[in-house]
Amino acid sequence: MGRIFGVPIHVAPSWFLVAALITWVFGAQLDRILPELGALRYLVSLFFAVAFYASVLVHELAHTVVALRYKLPVRRIQLQFFGGVSEIEKESETPGREFMLAFVGPLLSLVLTALFYAGMYVVEPGTVPGVLMAGLMISNLIVAIFNLLPGLPLDGGRMLRAVVWKLTGKPMAGTVAAAWVGRALAVAVLIGLPLLTQSGALGGTAPRSVGMETVTDALLAAILAAIIWTGAGNSLRMARLRAHLPQLQARTLTRRAVPVSSDTPLSEALRRANAAGARALVVVDTEGDATAVVREAAIVGVPEHRRPWVAVSGLAQDLTAGMRVSADLAGEDLIDTLRATPATEYLVVEPTGEIYGVLSTADVERAFVKAMARSN
Repeated sequence: MGRIFGVPIHVAPSWFLVAALITWVFGAQLDRILPELGALRYLVSLFFAVAFYASVLVHELAHTVVALRYKLPVRRIQLQFFGGVSEIEKESETPGREFMLAFVGPLLSLVLTALFYAGMYVVEPGTVPGVLMAGLMISNLIVAIFNLLPGLPLDGGRMLRAVVWKLTGKPMAGTVAAAWVGRALAVAVLIGLPLLTQSGALGGTAPRSVGMETVTDALLAAILAAIIWTGAGNSLRMARLRAHLPQLQARTLTRRAVPVSSDTPLSEALRRANAAGARALVVVDTEGDATAVVREAAIVGVPEHRRPWVAVSGLAQDLTAGMRVSADLAGEDLIDTLRATPATEYLVVEPTGEIYGVLSTADVERAFVKAMARSN
């Protein structure tokens, strides 16, 4: 939908479903409050749905601004069925920053609640603006309170994670605690929300009999509980994965390489590599500086009987700045570097500039899959 602070804003297809649902539900309420609107009530309801998600966008922008302030890259903001999410690509460096990053979202929702509450005194009650102000005030208050619940993946869960991290000095301990509280919260929502709505404790005038509304309440509670449970599990899994990521080291994953000139026949280059126990080829100039990396897939595609007649230069990929990676890279830094310049092979160099070898994306992917398996 555009960019704010350089961060792309995306709207998931599920948003249109929830917008239609909000329009239908709020339209039914408007029919009771302002029956004179007639069919126009659905246009007002659609405006409310858009305004509500604009408030959600402000909530997510608060996270984004603080993340950028802490120099944490934000991939995008996505508005979806149950609210929005700011896809922050790195973890906070300290528990204090983690707490602040999580807290600003609910804080902005509370600020919006206060603004819409004040707006109710500016407009005339019982009018379209008055109903909209009241609806946006209540909805932002619900967003703030819900997000302050102390369980992942909610903002309150990240705040709990920060507190446990601060007390124990271990970010993983904070994640485990907040994730399990999130799972307990999911169970509480699944069981408790239908009971509360059935009893009328959430605004009903009297206990309701079992009917279509009860089934709808139970279905929404199940969906909400599933989202919280899944989010908590994903947070725990990602934390375990990050714990294994430091094992992804460029130095240990790099293949030994043999330098060859650009006019060297492929058969001769492979003979030298086999003799040296190497698994990669690097094209160098007359001064010994690397200029290209011979692609493994290209080598496999050349029949053996043609290899004496094919020069390695025709199978090589010229090196760009992003294809030279340090042998000291590891973990998320290594992943981020490779993602910034997609390629099949990279030249790995020592801090002094000497050639260390060739890093294959396939080797990194296999190591990453093993790390993911250990995190489950």
